[in-house]
Amino acid sequence: MSSTKNICLIGGSGFVGTELAGQLARQGKNIRVLSRDVRKMKSLRVVPTIDVVEVDPYNVEALTAALRDQDVVINLVGILNTSVGRGGTFEDAHVGLAQNLVTACETANVSRFIQISSLKADAEDAPSEYLRSKGKATAILQASNLDLTVFCPSVIFGNGDGLFTRFANLLHAMPFMPLACADSRFAPVYVGDVAAEITKAIDDPDTTGKSYNLCGPDVFTLREIVEYTAEVLEIKRNIVGLPDAVAKIQAFFMELVPGKPFSRDNYNSLQVDSICEDCDSKMPTHVRKIVPTYLGKMNRQSRLQHYRELAGRDENA
Repeated sequence: MSSTKNICLIGGSGFVGTELAGQLARQGKNIRVLSRDVRKMKSLRVVPTIDVVEVDPYNVEALTAALRDQDVVINLVGILNTSVGRGGTFEDAHVGLAQNLVTACETANVSRFIQISSLKADAEDAPSEYLRSKGKATAILQASNLDLTVFCPSVIFGNGDGLFTRFANLLHAMPFMPLACADSRFAPVYVGDVAAEITKAIDDPDTTGKSYNLCGPDVFTLREIVEYTAEVLEIKRNIVGLPDAVAKIQAFFMELVPGKPFSRDNYNSLQVDSICEDCDSKMPTHVRKIVPTYLGKMNRQSRLQHYRELAGRDENA
């Protein structure tokens, strides 16, 4: 497989997409980012090699036109909760979009495709609609003629994430933390590692037809994630694990809150542990190396030490 130059990102304005676009841009790739709202793309539009195009991904004709002359398409779209409007359901955002992308890629003669799914996604047996719809999307892509690689990460962390950052905001706002599914387990994987794996796969023919689970090196319960967040913030909060029946009630009422901070489908997703059994799937970056750099009340010297560690240098370098 020759080196690709033109790479199209679907969902490139999101958390993973922004990191991936930055890594690809530093490699000199030409990146086309498709979005229904280019106003959300201010940080990417200033990069010379990134072309932001406003496209409705549910308009197959417009999507096909946007994919012409591209070497590879990377689908990063994922929603954790439903919303009102087109593309707001799991079926639309995951399954319907996958169907549209298969049609558009085949018409535009784009064969290379990378799909970002989710760990424990399964079209038939997953406990939540989110995980089932992610599994259905992958099945549609696998049934096509595309040169497909699939990545299935556990929960992803990094600056601006929806994990440690979200809990940090909640801990600041609440005198105590009522926590559903406190014993659910995760292997948080660093966004930089996820983007690096995607980047390496683009030109690696050995990844075609394969699916890769991505996990970080450490396993945390949800309670331990919240406790560690509080530790980094240097605040004390009482974390109250909720009984199962109460957790279900909490999920029902939290669905009514703007932004849906927690839902019944989130609760269902938490019924399976998001961890990798295969040690070869584990990425190198530890939570404790990264999270303090964007959440912690670190003095300048401590912050510099973290950056030295990230660069692989000792404190005397």
